[in-house]
Order: sequence, then structure tokens, then C-alpha cells
Amino acid sequence: MTPLNDVSGQNPRQIAAEVLLQRRPGGDFTEGLLERALAQAGLSTVDRALCQELVYGVVRWQAALDWLIGRKTDGREQKPGLQNLLRLGLYRIFWLDRIPDHAAVHETVELARQSGFDSQTGFVNAVLRGYLRATGETQKLLAGLKRSQPPVGWSHPEWLVVRWQKRWGVERAAQLMEWNNTPPKTFARVNRLKLAGSARRADRTPEPGVPTLLEKWRGENVECDSARREPLEENLVFELKSHPSLASLDSFRQGWFYVQDPSTLFAPLILGAQPGETILDFCAAPGGKTTFLAQLMNDQGRIVAQDISGERLKLIRENCLRLGVTCVEPVLFSAFSLRPSAFDRILVDAPCSNTGVMRRRVDSRWRIQPEEILRLQQTQLALLERAAARLKPGGVLVYSTCSLEPEENQEVVNRFLYQHTEFKLESERELLPFVDNMDGAYIAALVKAR
Repeated sequence: MTPLNDVSGQNPRQIAAEVLLQRRPGGDFTEGLLERALAQAGLSTVDRALCQELVYGVVRWQAALDWLIGRKTDGREQKPGLQNLLRLGLYRIFWLDRIPDHAAVHETVELARQSGFDSQTGFVNAVLRGYLRATGETQKLLAGLKRSQPPVGWSHPEWLVVRWQKRWGVERAAQLMEWNNTPPKTFARVNRLKLAGSARRADRTPEPGVPTLLEKWRGENVECDSARREPLEENLVFELKSHPSLASLDSFRQGWFYVQDPSTLFAPLILGAQPGETILDFCAAPGGKTTFLAQLMNDQGRIVAQDISGERLKLIRENCLRLGVTCVEPVLFSAFSLRPSAFDRILVDAPCSNTGVMRRRVDSRWRIQPEEILRLQQTQLALLERAAARLKPGGVLVYSTCSLEPEENQEVVNRFLYQHTEFKLESERELLPFVDNMDGAYIAALVKAR
């Protein structure tokens, strides 16, 4: 199969196969590869959704799919392109009920032919049809694997399964892995800077309120439900149950909402930023937490949003412009000298293992290694050290991650507090998907002595 270039005119199965072939250890993330391919493809909304389901589903269930393939091939290694085609065919048979089994086989065989595997079409046909004749038996085998071989049955690395089972037990670990294998919901945070409902513009006309957004969504074929999560205020977050491409919506282009999981709102909320204060947001891109901070401050004050690259800062600027945020100052880590004790509050949203958001970042389970958790811990501590010196006496520092691992969360905070007796822990909260019904996260609020 040739590398992914022009995908215009291709169907979702072809695009999915080519995107999967582009995956490389340490290479671009699958989400980025798929986004670029779909931007070129010009698919309908339905076909876009199918392509995304195929790509993400195969990556999530890769271990179980490879186990199925190994049973029919005596464990012989296949060429990457052929392995991906078999994965796609089997995923459609056992995980996509809405696609007829015979269509899945026929289209996969045809895709093998189009991809340059003419001599292997009989092999592909035999593997898939062999499973068609044993669908019920195979489904029982797959269900049994979740108990007898959880790393295969739930398609997660063995070391991670063992770690989670030791921490929470077999059943809770299974609930977490089931969550990770479920396509994530889409949530929209209402941008009250543009949808205040009571504020008045210079021309004395009322700002449009949340009811106006809901009416707008109805006209844009967006179906939604309120998604209240304590302590978030009512009608702040909505679950978008079905919708066209978000970028095509006028309500999106006008900046009336920002796509954001409820879990990401807790750290800005706990920071407690007030209008007129000076805030530092470490690791700020793409700007979801930053722009929510601006919203909580009524866009009054100053938020210095730091990140490591110009491209990432560009995302912050674009989001601020769309959302009508003016109090944010995006700056590079390397190009901005921060004065000691300059900030009222600091948010350190640290880079982490992403174990709390694995259903959104489909590659992360296959990329993260045990030793990387300790390496990340050193990075996280270094960020806290940098932040501590820049916080005013009496100021609040919030440390957050989207990790579930104690080494990156409680242990980082405890080590920091041991080394900095001028700080005390004011509060901490851990969000667990199988308890809180949202992405996993950790948030700790630290207060500096006056």
C-alpha cells in the first residue's frame, strides 16, 4: 500500500486502511493522521463518522484483533498493510453490528486487491469467512478473554492492567478498560463571554443567552442534553449527542462554545481566579483551560499563557480570537522571563501519561511505558519548582494532570510540599471515569504562606 497522500475520491474504508498504515512507534498520533486525511477527503458526515470509527476502533481493540488473526495464521507475522486489512475486516464483523457480515468480507477482500495484495485475497477471504462460520463461538471466546487474559480481552498493555488491578481490583480495572474502549462523548462548554444572557453591549442590545444558543443548535441540526457535573454551574456544559462537522457550524465560528470535557473545567474552577488578577497558565495549549479562566474572570485582568512551541501558541491565539478573549498573553517558555512573586495564581497543567483520557487519545495505551511515568514525575516536579518562585505570598497554585497514576499526582504533590514548607495543601480531588462518569484527572490546590 502506498503512503497516504491524496485521499480525495476514496471511500472511508480505503482512508482508514491508509491512515492505519501510517502509524509508527514514536510517530504522529493517529488523531492527527486521521484529521489530515479527512480534511482532504470530502466525505459526507456519515462516511466521516464511519472512517473515524474504523480507525479508532482498530487501534483500541488491536490486541484482541491480533489474537484473532494469530489463531488463523499459527501466529505467523503478516505484512503491516495486510495485518491492518485483517484487523479492519474482523473489527467490522465483531464490533460493528450495523454492517452486514458478508459486506464486511467482500469489501475487505476488494480493499486487499486495491491495496496491492492480489495474491493474498484468497487468504483474506478464508480468514474472514472462517470467522463468519464461527461467529457465536468466537464472541464467547472474546468475552471469556476479558476474564482469563484481560490484557488481550480488553486490549491494554499487560503492565498497565496489572497496575490497575493491584490498585482498584479486577472489577474496577475492567470498568476502566471498558470506559477506555468506548468512543468518547462530545461536550460543549458555553462561552459566557459571548452568551452572558444579561450583559449589554455598547449598542445597549442584550447579549444572546444560552436559550439563543440552544435555538441556534436546533437550526443547525445539533441534538444536545445538559451535562451537569457538580460543582459546575447549570447550563455551562452540554453533551452534543449528534451534530454535523463542528467546524461547519455558525455557532462554533462565532465562538459561542468550546469543545471540552467537563473534567478539564475543574482545575480552572478550583484555582479561583478573580477579575483583575494576574494569572500564569503553564502548558496552556490548546487553550481550553486558559479561555475558561478568562471566562471566570469576565475577561478582566491578565493571563500569561505559556507553552513550548510557536505552533501550540498559535492554537491559543486562534481560540482566544474565536471566543472573544482579550486578556490572554501567549508567550514561549524560552522567550519570556518571569519575575519572582509576580502572579496572584498559577495553574500548572502538567504533561503526563494521559492514563485518564485513553478513550480520547487512542494511541496512548500503546505508547506509554512503565519507566516513562517516573521520567514524567521529574518533569512535573520541575514545573512546580518554576511556578513556586513566581507566585505571590498568599497566592494559590493549582497542579493538575489527566493521569490516574499516583506517581504523577499525590506523590508529586507530597514531594513538592516536603521540599517547600511555605506551601500547604488546601484541597485535592481525583476524578475517576468509573466513579465520576467523565475523563480522569487529578487536581491539587496549594497555598503559599504570606
